[in-house]
Amino acid sequence: MDELLRQFPDLTDVQISQFEQLGPLYQEWNSKINVISRKDIDELYTRHILHSLAIAKIQPFINGSFVLDVGTGGGFPGIPLAILFPDTRFYLIDVIQKKINVVKAVAEAIGLQNVKAEQIRAENVKGDFDFIVSRAVTNMPDFVSWVKGKIKKQQKHELKNGILYLKGGDLTEELADFPKATQYPISDFFADDFFETKKVVHLPLKFIP
Repeated sequence: MDELLRQFPDLTDVQISQFEQLGPLYQEWNSKINVISRKDIDELYTRHILHSLAIAKIQPFINGSFVLDVGTGGGFPGIPLAILFPDTRFYLIDVIQKKINVVKAVAEAIGLQNVKAEQIRAENVKGDFDFIVSRAVTNMPDFVSWVKGKIKKQQKHELKNGILYLKGGDLTEELADFPKATQYPISDFFADDFFETKKVVHLPLKFIP
């Protein structure tokens, strides 16, 4: 929490309370359903919450935006982003119902009003979104095939509408078909060694084949 508060000093009391509640809530749920790896649960604020919020360092969401989180698992990056941007709507999806049950329970427990969670495949989602976010659910070519046709053409953010993808490691081969994708090293914002090879990849709509 200390690093989170340092990185995001303008949080309201409500937001601070919501972030503080995530620790015990995920500890409790993880004891019932393994939504976060056992070794990571003790590093929840760094490896899951702060990691999710790296997207906000690249592009803060404007009020009234609509964001799709594909393969959200236990609610990442969607839940932390929904806390940070209470006036943005978030649609969190996963194919595993028990994970969606956790997302719904956590969102309800902390009073998030801007989250809808559903068990559904990305290909079957209806609607269009300003951004589609995700955290390493698959390789970029497959991901693009799941979500193309679901991004709004109307532009209101500094970055072009498209995909904001949390990935790690050397992405040269994976992004070979997407030469216009931009990689933002998360280590530029967060000092922890965990982020050394982590990136936010931005792929604008017009470069999605």
